[in-house]
Amino acid sequence: MTRFKYNKVLLALMVVGLLAALVIGWQRHQAEGRNNTAEMVMDYEDLTELARMVGEPAHILMGRFKEAGVTTVAVYDMTLEKLHRDGRLTVMTGAEIQGQVRLGQPDAVGNAGFSPEKLYIIGKSKSEIDVTYDEVRRDLIRRLGAPLVSEMPDTPARVMAVSGSYEKLMKLNLGLSSEEIEHAEANGFWVMARPTNYNKVTSDDVEAVFSRLGDSGRTSGMMFVGDEALGFPKLLPLTAQKLQERGITLAMIEHPLQLQFLQQEGLTQLATLMDYQAARVYVIPKDEHLKLKIAPAIQRWVVTDPERNIRINLLRKYDKPEGQRTLLETNLDYVKGITGALHSKGFQTGRASTLPAYFPHPALLVAVIVGAVASGVLFLTLLIPFASRWQYMLLIAISAVMVFPVLKGSGTLVRQMAALGSAVLIPALAMTWQLDRWKALAVPSEPSLGRILSYGTWNIILTMLLSLVGGLYVAALLGDIRFLLEMEIYRGVKVTFIMPLVLVTLAYLVRYPLLGPPVMTARGFGDKVIRLLDYPVQIKVLLIAAGAAFAAWMFIGRSGHTAGVPVAQSELELRSFLEQVFSARPRGKEAFIGHPAFFLAVMAVWQRWPQALHYAFVIAATIAMGSLVETFAHLRTPIMMSTERAFNGLLVGVACGIAAVVGLWVLQKGLRLLGRSNDSNE
Repeated sequence: MTRFKYNKVLLALMVVGLLAALVIGWQRHQAEGRNNTAEMVMDYEDLTELARMVGEPAHILMGRFKEAGVTTVAVYDMTLEKLHRDGRLTVMTGAEIQGQVRLGQPDAVGNAGFSPEKLYIIGKSKSEIDVTYDEVRRDLIRRLGAPLVSEMPDTPARVMAVSGSYEKLMKLNLGLSSEEIEHAEANGFWVMARPTNYNKVTSDDVEAVFSRLGDSGRTSGMMFVGDEALGFPKLLPLTAQKLQERGITLAMIEHPLQLQFLQQEGLTQLATLMDYQAARVYVIPKDEHLKLKIAPAIQRWVVTDPERNIRINLLRKYDKPEGQRTLLETNLDYVKGITGALHSKGFQTGRASTLPAYFPHPALLVAVIVGAVASGVLFLTLLIPFASRWQYMLLIAISAVMVFPVLKGSGTLVRQMAALGSAVLIPALAMTWQLDRWKALAVPSEPSLGRILSYGTWNIILTMLLSLVGGLYVAALLGDIRFLLEMEIYRGVKVTFIMPLVLVTLAYLVRYPLLGPPVMTARGFGDKVIRLLDYPVQIKVLLIAAGAAFAAWMFIGRSGHTAGVPVAQSELELRSFLEQVFSARPRGKEAFIGHPAFFLAVMAVWQRWPQALHYAFVIAATIAMGSLVETFAHLRTPIMMSTERAFNGLLVGVACGIAAVVGLWVLQKGLRLLGRSNDSNE
């Protein structure tokens, strides 16, 4: 039998890599720990509309929402449709005005000639200051051009004529309203500016947006509307400069699929130009919000903010009362519930905090990369042993290629490759080491239940800790501000789930007699494949294969961010329960599949169950180790929360594993007693 040796030099390099990863992890944890202020944002339009719906003055209602926990009001670009509805301007077609003139009602517009093809915007008397009218006029000229916008000279009120499509003009974005901004600030709120970009944007356009914000310094963030960031494509540096001068945070809206952000051209470039003075935003999608009751909606925020590094909460209002509450009480209770729950989680509410522009030191990254390469070389030696000098030559060659870009100050792709390798190789190494321990185990002829449980518990802890090294490697290699904000992401989620199973299968074949003797050579792998293909196909084999295929479909389809396999309602309810019990919900693949399977694999060894059954449990146990590491690939989640999630999964998994072993032990004993009883009756 081949005896596999664990090269101590390679192990030492992995330990050095782990120490470097722990340093990076600690630095990252300190940065994440200071980022604990969430901003509670509601739309100005939602608040004023709600005030109309409940019959309460806007400033009184705003005060009540401020007391409930809203810190910030989002102000959007004006539109003629909204201004006309609110009575701040009157918008009429030329045909409508001509009709009024014929009826002898020319009070505001006089008897000047009006063209039925044009749109007319009517403001206050010419003797009054009309800020909204002036801002609309200037923005119409910016967006349409001066020739299409003209002032009517002989009218009692201020009137401008605009050429264009009525439908498009009514919905055209016309810049932020300085009056709305001042009103929000006067009621004690911060302002979240939500401008749109201009077509063929000029520096004057960018300057105009910031001039509307005033000089109060109460603008906390800027969150763009539309497909482009302000200033895209050529004036992003000017936008970044203006944002930094005013200390305004760039708000980046998370994509509904929870992967990076809503598509807005220039957004991530702008974040880079601003030295990452940015915060992630979450808003419950409108179709989901309509279905959510207050309690689960509050729970959504409680989970989202800490787990996904969300620091700006954009809240939608409820349009219908819930239960015995009035409409106003429904909305106030919603805001109070979120605020109170976040405070109980250690969050403050106010202006959103941001992460520092953290980048690990290159020397630390080099140590982790070398450790990752060492893990790959070590695993190769555990499949096909080869001389130490070749191991070192391979280590040096691969390390040199991967380390060079990092030392040059770049190396993002290399770091992603090293992270993927760590996520795949280190859990496979942990399970392979466990296979070697089981192989060398002297099993007593009549093992006790206590010994099986104690051995299983101790060994799953060891294996989990070894796998955790892979997670810490991933967290360190990709632990800079770009990944924490999710401007860059870990790539290879499905590979991370699948490849450890393949690698552990290879390790199993060279150690255990599965479908024939253990594989000793490369040719032996070919013989094993042929033997597998020649295996007789029976109905039970087909059923087992179908079950395995279904499990694989569920396993692969549920991984990643674009899974097409739906989640059962019962599982959603279980997740909700676990989220309320644990501050970091354990993952189901670990707690209810992989870790219990580890205990059953131990039981299979101690009770000498069929080899195929042992292999099946080993593969299921490997799923948990891969899932544990993949948890750390969600870089937006704080590193301590990912670590806590892993240990929570272990805790629940050990409990489920012990229950499974005890249940089978009792079942076996019961069947034996039943068999003896039948024999005595005969």
